[in-house]
Amino acid sequence: MENKKHLFDIPDDIVYLNAANLSPLPNITNEAGKQALDRKSRPYMTKADDFFNPLLELKSRYAKLIDLEEPLRIASIPSASYGIATVANNIKLHAGDEILLVGNEFPSNYYSWKRLTDKYNAVIKTVKKPVLKEHCGRQWNIAILDAITNKTAVVAMGHIHWADGTLFDLKTISKKTKKHNALLIIDGSQSVGALPFSVKDIQPDALICAGYKWLFGPYSSGLAYYGPYFDNGIPIEENWSNRLHSENFAGLTNYEDAYKPFASRYNVGENANFIAVSMLKESIALLLEWTPEGIQKYCHAISKDVIESIRALGCNIEDSEFRSKHLFGIELPKDTNSDILKAEFEKRHVFVAFRGHYIRVSCHLFNTNKDFETLFECLSKVIKTN
Repeated sequence: MENKKHLFDIPDDIVYLNAANLSPLPNITNEAGKQALDRKSRPYMTKADDFFNPLLELKSRYAKLIDLEEPLRIASIPSASYGIATVANNIKLHAGDEILLVGNEFPSNYYSWKRLTDKYNAVIKTVKKPVLKEHCGRQWNIAILDAITNKTAVVAMGHIHWADGTLFDLKTISKKTKKHNALLIIDGSQSVGALPFSVKDIQPDALICAGYKWLFGPYSSGLAYYGPYFDNGIPIEENWSNRLHSENFAGLTNYEDAYKPFASRYNVGENANFIAVSMLKESIALLLEWTPEGIQKYCHAISKDVIESIRALGCNIEDSEFRSKHLFGIELPKDTNSDILKAEFEKRHVFVAFRGHYIRVSCHLFNTNKDFETLFECLSKVIKTN
């Protein structure tokens, strides 16, 4: 895989290692958005089919990305929280049931579950990250598996931890959830597009993904897979285009009780979203060309040597086997002055995310070995002078 920085609008003096926060737009995606915006100035160019066909094409492309044979099991959503709220809206619990979360979960994958457990007098069970210097990821996975019991109704988690990139063995976790008749709900916002994901292999009950991170889409866009458990569920809103025969504009007031099949009932209102759909289509076409496997290999190749140098400074980074290559955390030595380090990053135009005493580094095909060398130079300068 070759470097793709020329396909992005990132100046040479910018070291952007923060795609997990907000990804840049590929130039081709940016252009698609501009063209779609221009078409809004000429509404007479929009045809009836434009309310349906582009979204269907987007779903087909996304289905290929996540190894899914049924594109109609994908719904258009405006955010991860919307997709998770849709899931929670269609789950009934019993008193004492447990919803299993990992420690320090992102808020959007917590609040809906908190409301659901409060409603049914159920329990949120949190599996915290082990306090270990070595093999932390391995032990965290073991702890998650051990926590799944007959009381578990839902396991809700990411493919990786959003803050430090710890990789979770979803295939094994899925087998355990099915053994105990628990639902597996995956937030793929920090992984899908950059890390291989197979619906066939993992068999989640739902996969929720924001579009503005590793799918390289615009903000307020996303996609969600809903499995058979949700085929007859109740959507958050009743959008006209989600009903059967909605393509017949002349007959819209012939109200239809039936929804379109599978996940179509969960499409957000105004899901034709001409601008966002056009942009996501272009970005996912690029991701299919690059492949998540290729992205992981590239990110590993440009970072592996520097990671060893960073470890030599006294920083802790998860074992390669149990972390993603596009996103990982650097635990700083306890005496590191974060304010001085932030100032050094700012001076060198290095963009990363600080999460407590960790730095979250997230890279892609627009990054290079030199970017990681600059990151190391900043770290070594500050850590050595503490």
